Amino acid sequence: MSRSADPAASAPAAPPARARTAATDSALLARLRVPARPPSLRIVRRTVREAALVAGADAAWADDLVLGVDEACQNVVRHAYADAAETGDMVIVVRTHPPADDGVTVDILDFAPAVDPSRVRGRDLDDVRPGGLGVHLIHAVCEEAGFQPPPDGAGNLFRLVKHFAKPPVDG
Repeated sequence: MSRSADPAASAPAAPPARARTAATDSALLARLRVPARPPSLRIVRRTVREAALVAGADAAWADDLVLGVDEACQNVVRHAYADAAETGDMVIVVRTHPPADDGVTVDILDFAPAVDPSRVRGRDLDDVRPGGLGVHLIHAVCEEAGFQPPPDGAGNLFRLVKHFAKPPVDG
């Protein structure tokens, strides 16, 4: 891509994402970059669980979030890089959910070719056989889950949001 002759185009670039995050993102609980391979999923699961606990979740809530994130990451491992000559990386970012810190948001970023979100869906639940239930599980344990526009240079960004239970309203 060529640069414009516009003087604004020669302005200093924004600091790297890691520097911006460390300086400005008080909601950040964890950020890791791992190879998109099955052994990495163990690291992801442990990190997400610990981050959820730090955010105030109980163990069962954290385990549900881990299930959703694990299913999404397995899809990256199994499908996103399936046609690539070499496996790439995944970046997992765990934050408290703004504005009220009422849950946790997990972004899963990969550098594989972009997928068509309309083609990502769970199989019919009446079709009883192993596998293919990840999308259903993700939606069962998270209130929000779906693709977001990825940053430049990335392939796909999948976001999961799980809210803490709201206390009952006395009436």
